[in-house]
Amino acid sequence: MRDIIEEILEDPTFLEGIAWKMRSFDANEMVIRSGEVGKNIFLILEGIFRVTVHVKLDRRKSMRPGICDLTQGDIFGETCLLERGRSNASVITTTGGSALEIDTESLILYLDANPVLGYVFFKKLFVIMAERLQKSNQRIESLLAWGFKAHQIEKHF
Repeated sequence: MRDIIEEILEDPTFLEGIAWKMRSFDANEMVIRSGEVGKNIFLILEGIFRVTVHVKLDRRKSMRPGICDLTQGDIFGETCLLERGRSNASVITTTGGSALEIDTESLILYLDANPVLGYVFFKKLFVIMAERLQKSNQRIESLLAWGFKAHQIEKHF
């Protein structure tokens, strides 16, 4: 994906400061807050960025566990690419780092005007999202297995 994004950034019509910008982050900096409307996607250049979710344990207790770490070459924020919606997770830096922040409206207009590159972009994005879905399914299976064992549910099968 990084190669496609770099090709887009090299196009003089995709203007730095309007369509994209370079961002630097300190350790423990909030990049995306769960529930906010997403307007940008990010390509990590360096550092570790942790995706976290809010888990409500009961009426008074909750926690914010990390569900995955993203590093150089990874993208995030892509779920708001075609339709602006509220983010379902937060992203926090665990180290200092940097990322390209790309305005989704500018990117869609560019990809519409360059359909061959747009096709390649979305094809690669589809592969990334399919891999993430597969990893999520594996995590759910592991959590179910752990829960069944912890509560001795397997003896009822």
